[in-house]
Amino acid sequence: MRVRLIRFRAIAWTARLTAVWMLSLLVMLTGCSNGADAPNVNGADSGLPVQQISTADKDTVTLVIGAYSVVKDALGRILPEFAVDWEARTGKKIVFQESYEASGTQARAIAGGMEADVALLAMEGDIDKLVGAKLIKPEWKDQDTYHGMVTRSVVVIGTRKGNPLGIQDWLDLTLEGVNVLYPNPKTSGGAQWDINAIYGAGLKMAAEQGENGPKFAKQLLMRIHHNVLSLDKSGRASMAAFEYGVGDAIVTYENEILSRKREGVPYEMILPKHTILVENPAVVVEHYAKKHQVEEAAQALVAYLRGPKAQRIFAEAGFRPVNEQVAQETAEVYPIPEGLFHIEDMGGWKDVRETLYSSRGIWYQVLAGIE
Repeated sequence: MRVRLIRFRAIAWTARLTAVWMLSLLVMLTGCSNGADAPNVNGADSGLPVQQISTADKDTVTLVIGAYSVVKDALGRILPEFAVDWEARTGKKIVFQESYEASGTQARAIAGGMEADVALLAMEGDIDKLVGAKLIKPEWKDQDTYHGMVTRSVVVIGTRKGNPLGIQDWLDLTLEGVNVLYPNPKTSGGAQWDINAIYGAGLKMAAEQGENGPKFAKQLLMRIHHNVLSLDKSGRASMAAFEYGVGDAIVTYENEILSRKREGVPYEMILPKHTILVENPAVVVEHYAKKHQVEEAAQALVAYLRGPKAQRIFAEAGFRPVNEQVAQETAEVYPIPEGLFHIEDMGGWKDVRETLYSSRGIWYQVLAGIE
């Protein structure tokens, strides 16, 4: 009887894994078909050089945009508004070639020859890849009062309607039977924010309880990761899997849950006591913008993204504004978590990359099951 039970459990577990694999495959194929994470969007192929559109009309400018997938919906509203503004100010038309991918993938594509004039990425570490490729100056954060950032968010937990499992904080994601989703930090900037949020929250909780910080934080991350069903390539792909019914909870950007709630999707959003402030940069890719002779338009677009009109659109899409005026207008919509912390509280990106994501770092140890 026990042998039969073991065989039954093995078959059930195999069936579950097969179902998750099938759903993940379906999400991936669907993402490619609807353009959510497809490399070919409006003529721009991620990883391939983008040919600047030539036109006989000297009054038309083409800008190539390389962005991380999560910002696609907001840019879909902002870019046409900028085009109207640009034509009113200059008398010239502007058209866009747009590529949307996981942030790390997009950064590598631009560094490898995808000739984007403007890049919007999930984190400054991805912009540093463009610095390494000598496409922008190392001082890119010193060129404006926003330190290169264009939007903010926080990492949250999304659950099904009514929060049936009663999830309230990070520790609840460690419980047996709670199936969790977050993307792969090797390809997704959003995933690195997710991992940073969990590990950093562990450090904060350990300090409150008088525990060993790194040990407690690593165990928290390891226990949550044990419940993760799959590692998708981007935050948008993980969200798509969640929408298909995979998982009980998803670790993601606040804006991803808010945008769906505004569309009437009955998700619940859990704002953990301890979570990280996400900051997303936008830059002119100076080398390519100069090559294409579109520096003025590219700089105008990045400035426009930080202006009140674009920032209100970002806020409506669930992002926290960097523009102080709009931030004050939306303060009630975006409460500050009690234990909100910054990447600098974890030592800054350089230390975080070494501690968490190096070849023998904590993320590697979590994947390998090294206690």
